[in-house]
Amino acid sequence: MTIAQLPAARPAAPPRNMEAAEIAAAEMLTALGIDLSEDALAATPGRMARALAEMLTPSEFTLTTFPNDQRYHHLVIERAIRFRSLCEHHLLPFVGHAHIAYLPGKRILGLSKLARVVELHAHRPQVQERLTQQIADYLEKELDCRGVGVVLDAEHMCMSARGVRADGATTVTMALLGALRDDPALRAEFMTFTTTPGAVPR
Repeated sequence: MTIAQLPAARPAAPPRNMEAAEIAAAEMLTALGIDLSEDALAATPGRMARALAEMLTPSEFTLTTFPNDQRYHHLVIERAIRFRSLCEHHLLPFVGHAHIAYLPGKRILGLSKLARVVELHAHRPQVQERLTQQIADYLEKELDCRGVGVVLDAEHMCMSARGVRADGATTVTMALLGALRDDPALRAEFMTFTTTPGAVPR
């Protein structure tokens, strides 16, 4: 069995100045009326800067594929991949599940890599619509598969913690490429496994 390892996947990050980030965080908190002279809050700007840096840094990984020796031609579906990202409008988290399917061609993917692909694109300022499409486009390009389906179901803190305060409301977005877009039977199969109430754990 020949294992193919594509180049390590991770976007090039611009240089980071954590000292400047901590100073900026302290200035922002002070401007919002928070007294950083209190012992419990003195280290908050540094923790805040480090937390944001961590949430914006995906893990490096290698996209490992294997020959499709058995000529498996049905959908491979990975459900309920937990993810978290940051809304680019408010820099507040949105958290939910990704459900991904692909229709193999000549190669199949190590299953853990589907979660890694989600993490890769989620660890940056995002909107859910773009994140959904980026995951689908990446898998279609790198796997050269016959079709891809991606559904994201997430709760946005910018809706539940502020503004309308619609606690518990979730947003569902979808991207279908190749056979999953063009074949009604495959599309229906994917939708049954990923969007039917009760079919996916929450």
